[in-house]
Amino acid sequence: MRILLSNDDGYQSDGLATLALSLRDLAELVIVAPDRNQSGASHSLTLDKPLRVGKTRNGIYFVNGTPTDCVHLALTGLFDEDPDMVVAGINHGANLGDDTLYSGTVAAAAEGRFLGLPAIAVSLVGEDPHHFDTAGQAIRDIVSRLDDNPLPSDTTLNVNVPDVPYDDLRGFKATRLGYRHRAERVVESRDPKGRLLYWVGPPGGGQDAGPGTDFHAVENGYVSVTPMHFDLTQRAALEHLTTWLQV
Repeated sequence: MRILLSNDDGYQSDGLATLALSLRDLAELVIVAPDRNQSGASHSLTLDKPLRVGKTRNGIYFVNGTPTDCVHLALTGLFDEDPDMVVAGINHGANLGDDTLYSGTVAAAAEGRFLGLPAIAVSLVGEDPHHFDTAGQAIRDIVSRLDDNPLPSDTTLNVNVPDVPYDDLRGFKATRLGYRHRAERVVESRDPKGRLLYWVGPPGGGQDAGPGTDFHAVENGYVSVTPMHFDLTQRAALEHLTTWLQV
């Protein structure tokens, strides 16, 4: 098996290094990641300037673009041979519920899915997470299952791991995405010349966070595994909208 690794925290991040160490004996790895932190980049592609690719002495490719750029380049011409799947992470912090709309980590995985490959996004939940080895072992457990039970090519899994020692995990749970309360107020400050600046405030806490959600699983010590698809059509509203348009 050949796996493409990427992330949104940059090619020098601890999470990416741990991910590579965790999977190196299960598959041939190729790593293509942004040259700097791109958290919150969502699914943006760079279309108005050329992209440059560098390579470290230990074989990691880094790109002056977004996580989506990295995966797109890797699957559309950077290499002669395509991987069998894409794994993005280990993200420094949660990608629960609404976070998935903004996450560069989830976007990197989704780009793999859009280009025909099964994909996994993995995140370590916490403000300042430390147990990257736990997330590494958790994703290793999941990838190890693929020899006997391969993922369909239309599958993207969003995995969130509690920031605890691996032996303290209570197991794995299949979950749905919850959603958060409204984000907190922007933070105002001023630059040295007294001009007003704004920082995006912290995300809200879990609102739809009951049993069955990714929030609830992680809060109770489980690894949350959410299958995702990217058809945004609100199918239940189609009949009503058809009637409304005819009025």
